[in-house]
Amino acid sequence: MTCAALVTAGGYGERMGSSIPKQYLDLEGIPVIVRTLFAFIGHSQIARIVLTVPPGDEDYCRERILHPFKLDMAVEIVAGGLNRQASVYNGLQKLADTVIVVIHDGVRPLVTSEIITNTIRAARSSGAALACVPVRETVKKKNGPYLETISRSDLWLAHTPQTFRTALIIQAHKKALDEGFTGTDDAALVERMGKPVTVVEDSQENIKITTPEDLDFASVLLQRNDMVRSHTNA
Repeated sequence: MTCAALVTAGGYGERMGSSIPKQYLDLEGIPVIVRTLFAFIGHSQIARIVLTVPPGDEDYCRERILHPFKLDMAVEIVAGGLNRQASVYNGLQKLADTVIVVIHDGVRPLVTSEIITNTIRAARSSGAALACVPVRETVKKKNGPYLETISRSDLWLAHTPQTFRTALIIQAHKKALDEGFTGTDDAALVERMGKPVTVVEDSQENIKITTPEDLDFASVLLQRNDMVRSHTNA
């Protein structure tokens, strides 16, 4: 059963306030996107990896970002589209011959092998799965000048990876494209077809790097994890 990873890094990251797209920024000596790709290159169930990048960045990413880490031969690079959904659809065209596809944000470099494995297992069973974390804080909804409290017992925050049977997610993307629908994530495209999506609980540390503060926090987490590993191996 061929399982592939589709890593999306087609954005420019305006909220980062950097002249360099956030996926290329340095994170403890290694570009963010390279750290993300390491998680999939080292995974035993991932046979192929497709990476979407901003249109025109293909050569830059291959030569300046991937090649120094010897990843240029392991990753297929595809030009992204006008938005994330279009970028994913572009990447999926390269993976139509696979059975399972793991779709992941290129700026979530702290994804673990365990969560990748767990979403693959769930998608094989149900057809679709996404990593989520439960909402643990009180949620309020503004209703005119007032606030009302919403029960958080059934609320989850969607992360990636979001993993699907490839034929199903391609069908969902084609339907959304034909109907002019844009979702906030890939799971939403499957949900609107009435298909079940399995929730797989994720770690709070699988953060998405969007702001400078996120980058700083990721650095802290990496340093802490390195310390834990060094003490464990001592």
